[in-house]
Amino acid sequence: MPKPTFLIISQVYVPDPASVGQHIADAAAEMARRGFRVVVYASARGYDDPSKRYPARETLHGVEVRRLPLSSFGKSSIAVRLLAQWLFLAQAVLRGLFTRPLAAVMVSTSPPFCGLGGVIISLVRGVPLKYWLMDLNPDQMVALGKISERSLMARVFNLFNRWTYRRASDIVVLDRFMGERIKDRLPRGAEAKVHTMPPWPHEDQIGESLAHEANPFRTEHGLDGKFVVMYSGNHSPANPLKTLLDAAERLRDDPRLLVLCIGGGGGKKEVDDRVAAGARNIRSLPYQPFDRIRYSLSAADVHVVSIGDGVVGIVHPCKVYGAMAVSRPILLLGPNPCHVSDLIAAHRIGWHIGHGDVDGAVRTLKEAMATPEAELRAMGERAASVIAGSLSKRELMGRYCDVMERGVRK
Repeated sequence: MPKPTFLIISQVYVPDPASVGQHIADAAAEMARRGFRVVVYASARGYDDPSKRYPARETLHGVEVRRLPLSSFGKSSIAVRLLAQWLFLAQAVLRGLFTRPLAAVMVSTSPPFCGLGGVIISLVRGVPLKYWLMDLNPDQMVALGKISERSLMARVFNLFNRWTYRRASDIVVLDRFMGERIKDRLPRGAEAKVHTMPPWPHEDQIGESLAHEANPFRTEHGLDGKFVVMYSGNHSPANPLKTLLDAAERLRDDPRLLVLCIGGGGGKKEVDDRVAAGARNIRSLPYQPFDRIRYSLSAADVHVVSIGDGVVGIVHPCKVYGAMAVSRPILLLGPNPCHVSDLIAAHRIGWHIGHGDVDGAVRTLKEAMATPEAELRAMGERAASVIAGSLSKRELMGRYCDVMERGVRK
């Protein structure tokens, strides 16, 4: 008897470096281990860099990956991105409708309206729909001022969302703030379908913290003797760094401080412009290969997590977990309360700066640099102990896949 098929639709998937694809790959492999045939439809080209091509068909960790053409043309404009997303979704839905023997379909928010495709397959094939919310749209676009709340695009998005929330048998959200937003949009009595759990860190691949003197990344990039304040990940308008960069420029005469920004995204231009203008203590590097993440993350003395004031409960700060996994303190740049301020307050693992408070940022950077090494190490160890316990990959991935299996016939 053939295994029941668990279908996953995600525009990004490993080896693409986007975090969404990495987490979906983990869940897919675990569902395959639990006895399902798992089929993933993803893009054949890189999401940020469409010049990167991936195999059209391959099996990774027991998961059948099928990559679709004409699904990524880069980020040159919103129109180009929308065209690629719709072409990808149309291909994935058409194939999903004929995938047999289908037991369930899971979608996330890549592309943002992927839920609509999940609804179509779920209704036509009569199988459960599982919805993993990594961020909220049109909420994010509205919060960032890209569209108005009453625009046609926002109304269409919200219509798709209502259909998806209604059809989904289970909805997974990443923090309590996101959960509150979603529960307010559900019919009374449907709150039980919402499950709150953050995305797991990749502590098994990141490994244990690496001491500076044993870290080749620090030597390779001339970081010896520097107090490195690092932002690593996607640079987005939802994660503004202006306050930190302004504070760094005020401290340009302190030879010890270095603000190191690693990654890419639409917000990286602000960092690169500062570097091009001659900022001496700000440096920019591209995304690092996944097998080098341990070295790059461990090269920091303090990790920055930025959350825009208007996106709490809309965008989740996933990068905090990698920083905690390598035993580093956290410097939150954002509002209070939010998910990261909850972690800092509960476990005493860092500092908090509000957006626009450059004076406060200067004071905090000076305080962090003056903190004894033993105290910094203790903060990092407390952070790592949280990752090893309630926020471990084993704990969170197990809980997530338990939700995926709920109500699914094997």
